[in-house]
Amino acid sequence: MNSSANPATTTIGHSHAEPSFAASKALQERFHAVIPGGSHTYAKGDDQFPEHMAPYIERGDGCRVWDVDGNEFIEYGMGLRSVTLGHAFVPVVLAAQAEMTRGINFGRPATLELATAEEFLDLTQAGDMVKFTKNGSDATSAAVKLARAYTGRDLIAVCADHPFFSVDDWFIGTTAISAGIPQAVREQSLHFRYNDIASLAALFAAHPNKIAAAIMEVERDVPPLPGYLEAVRDLCTRNGVILIFDEIVSGFRSHVSGGQGVHGVRPDLSAFGKALGNGFSIAALTGRRELMELGGLRQKERDRVFLLSTTYGAESHSLAAARAVMQIYRHEPVIAHLNEQGERLRQGLLAAVRDHNLEENVPIFGQSCCLFYGSRDAQGQPSQAFRTLFLQETLRRGLLLPSFVISYSHTPAVVDTTIERVHEALGVYRRALDEGIDKYLVGRPVQSVYRARN
Repeated sequence: MNSSANPATTTIGHSHAEPSFAASKALQERFHAVIPGGSHTYAKGDDQFPEHMAPYIERGDGCRVWDVDGNEFIEYGMGLRSVTLGHAFVPVVLAAQAEMTRGINFGRPATLELATAEEFLDLTQAGDMVKFTKNGSDATSAAVKLARAYTGRDLIAVCADHPFFSVDDWFIGTTAISAGIPQAVREQSLHFRYNDIASLAALFAAHPNKIAAAIMEVERDVPPLPGYLEAVRDLCTRNGVILIFDEIVSGFRSHVSGGQGVHGVRPDLSAFGKALGNGFSIAALTGRRELMELGGLRQKERDRVFLLSTTYGAESHSLAAARAVMQIYRHEPVIAHLNEQGERLRQGLLAAVRDHNLEENVPIFGQSCCLFYGSRDAQGQPSQAFRTLFLQETLRRGLLLPSFVISYSHTPAVVDTTIERVHEALGVYRRALDEGIDKYLVGRPVQSVYRARN
């Protein structure tokens, strides 16, 4: 790659001022000196962005963010899909702010906990009981624990086509970053493939009465085949396996109750998060009463499960934020907007891709409310180098888009501006395919989060 080129002086053929990342670059060493990886979230790390273009963010408003150099970006990462309404969305911020003045954390449950739980259950219709926590990893891991306690089995069937379920050992042990996780723990998680009911049936047949749960997203980048989800539900029921839906991304995005609300298939347990708090730290585990009560005080027939007991699980400001979010979803057309503007974005991106004859190189896929893009080389193979080039050229044009995540704050005018700038960036992508990427890419390619060595 052309590591000697200066991204601040390279001619890029568009009317926007070339951004400087000098202040961000000056901060990198300080970040890495005190934070392992330079970030508290691996997906936000320097290795996920072009080498000389990894902005540190100062503030956000709506669908825009500003970095320490004063660069303004239209953002499509949106807090790793957690911010569906927009950054600093006023009704949510005011609700959290008001509740903070009444106290954040008490020695007994606050009435706010009850009100938020009742509202969540009424709105989502996703379970009989709910328990709140601070992140999705805790919610999915609690679901796995309940399934193991209820069934008396140890093994977990994990969908191999969905990228992330938890920071805990039962999932991370299935990835390339398995250092520090005992082999015995790794062997307790088994893989099946999405839209392949035979692969799940084969797992159940190979491990009869040994699998406690099957965990999956309902729909991610590809839709379920007709009858697939119903077949998963039936297969789990017949084999005594607890079905867990990870609705962390899809909840309050594709539907208030997530993919299960879209497709009409109910799991035994569900995990919600991200959009529930519009960026505030809150997640939820919900499901059938007989399962959830294993972590309660009423049931006396089974051993107790130590279920989601954390000091900060019911902080008042996060619960207030969630209540405000739920009220907004009740009274405003948030999901309709996400789908409409997401589809506007999709069609514009597809047209831009066609204009540059890049249909085989830059696929656009996923639900309209949560789009993804691919990056492929001249041979049609996935390419981190070309992903880096695309990120480089879109960052130069004031776009921050590790994916195309639409929010309620992305207006039609913003979407149209995005399409225009992506069209320009794809022109560079086309030339790099034709002339060689070394002529255009500055620095090293981005890397996968899931890798054993740096």
